[in-house]
Amino acid sequence: MARAKSHERGQALDAFIEAMPKVELHLHIEGTLEPESVFRFARRNGLSLDFDSVEALRRAYEFQNLQSFLDLYNATMGVLCTEEDFYDLTWDYLARVARQNVVHTEIFFDPQGHTCRGIPFASVVGGITRALAAGQQRFGISSRLILCFWRHLSEAEALATWEQAQPHLGCFAAVGLDSSEVGNPPEKFRRVYAKARAAGLKAVAHAGEEGGPDYIWGALDALGVERIDHGVRCLEDGQLVERLVREEIPLTVCPLSNVRLRVVKNLGSHSLSRMLALGLRVCVNSDDPAYFGGYITENFLAVRKALELVPAQVLTLGRNAIDASFLDADEKTVLHERLEAVAAEHGFGLGE
Repeated sequence: MARAKSHERGQALDAFIEAMPKVELHLHIEGTLEPESVFRFARRNGLSLDFDSVEALRRAYEFQNLQSFLDLYNATMGVLCTEEDFYDLTWDYLARVARQNVVHTEIFFDPQGHTCRGIPFASVVGGITRALAAGQQRFGISSRLILCFWRHLSEAEALATWEQAQPHLGCFAAVGLDSSEVGNPPEKFRRVYAKARAAGLKAVAHAGEEGGPDYIWGALDALGVERIDHGVRCLEDGQLVERLVREEIPLTVCPLSNVRLRVVKNLGSHSLSRMLALGLRVCVNSDDPAYFGGYITENFLAVRKALELVPAQVLTLGRNAIDASFLDADEKTVLHERLEAVAAEHGFGLGE
């Protein structure tokens, strides 16, 4: 009897997760490149691939660590060549997550992965921003775009990318930092981040995924970031946890990514519940969903089941994402009201 009731509660919570209006803050648009799309863009652009079928490519989406993922990620993005490719890639993501009730998304893109291949910066930004505008009109999904620097390259190359971005600064809400973490500390990019902040952009950075707590400290102190992407290794440093809680620094956690890249052994051992209990401002995101086995709803459902999350925890995750977004206060209020209305419809009240 108890098991049956637990199963029913789980089903009810899953129904709420599927229906809840969601905010996603950690999403690489190049990481939404599904194997079928890789072949579609390759055919469109007359490119050959190292894989003879969609199935063979999908089998390659098994990774030993962050670097093995990045090697494939950097190779497959080579099929993106024209503004229309970037439009279609972004539109495909928005159409998919509209069905998952995503209402706001803050999207990373990696210009250096394209300009190094001779793709004009304007083609990349033009395709993405046109799709985001169309997605707002068609699906009602609001968005912000975040320009990421590749940390395995030099700061001089990041500064060159910053100069290329100047005609398009109005398209961006923030700058970010991604790619290989270990050996590429945040301090390496102090000057380019100072330029971005002086220009009025917000700042985020990947830290505490592959690298330890010192990378999070560096992102906060050297780069002045307002949000940490990943950050799961903060738990190794009690003083850091205290600071993140005190300063209400959001952490954009990506559970399925953490498993696929072997940051954690399995979802059952993920630290998300502990992070919530400590008062950290964590939220759930999908990272590179085409490569890691699920978009935002799949991430929510997977951690709900593996960690036996209760309604209060799921609601906190949803509320945290709204609060951590770069929306203005009025927009956040509207999304909070939408979330609470759906929660009430599913029997989960404000006290949950």
